[in-house]
Amino acid sequence: MPKPTRVEENKLYRQGISLVAGVDEVGRGAWAGPLVAAAVILPQRVRIKGIDDSKKLQPAIREKLYKIIIAKSIAYSVSVIPRAKIDKYGITYANRQAIINSVLQLSVKPEYVLIDHFLVGTDIFLSKSISKGDTKVISIAAASIIAKVTRDRMMVDYHRRFPNYKFHLNKGYGTSQHRKDLRRYGLCVQHRLSFSPMQVMNK
Repeated sequence: MPKPTRVEENKLYRQGISLVAGVDEVGRGAWAGPLVAAAVILPQRVRIKGIDDSKKLQPAIREKLYKIIIAKSIAYSVSVIPRAKIDKYGITYANRQAIINSVLQLSVKPEYVLIDHFLVGTDIFLSKSISKGDTKVISIAAASIIAKVTRDRMMVDYHRRFPNYKFHLNKGYGTSQHRKDLRRYGLCVQHRLSFSPMQVMNK
């Protein structure tokens, strides 16, 4: 499979834009836990071997790349939207807010933002939405790694507090075992009550 490239960033560099942020989120479809977005600005000439869509990488590789990306980036940030806000405002609002927050929280203001799939629709910053951007664009793939490692660590912590649901394995997603555990143990405070099947169980 092709690896992410710098084609999109290079187009912007040739236009005189030097600070390009990649943004991605994780956890949109999960049944439990937060939604996490990350923004990363990489230097133009940095080379980090192995960057790819975070879903394609083994956990140990993601952890290693996470540290390298943080060390070599011009700036990075993470935005976390907790379960309660997802239920209150909806997943689309949460997704948009997480992306915007991650960009605004960067210590260096980007001149342009490349976003995985989601169309933000804001005049706060210049941006482009790219379908499957985490598989095509280096800066978005880097952001996907930061976001996934951050969220996975949070879900492992939630597993310690709510061991019945095996969040360290399913990361809050709707696996068959997770469904069985829901039937057996009911809901915990990290389950998204606005999502099915939790919505039905909460009635």
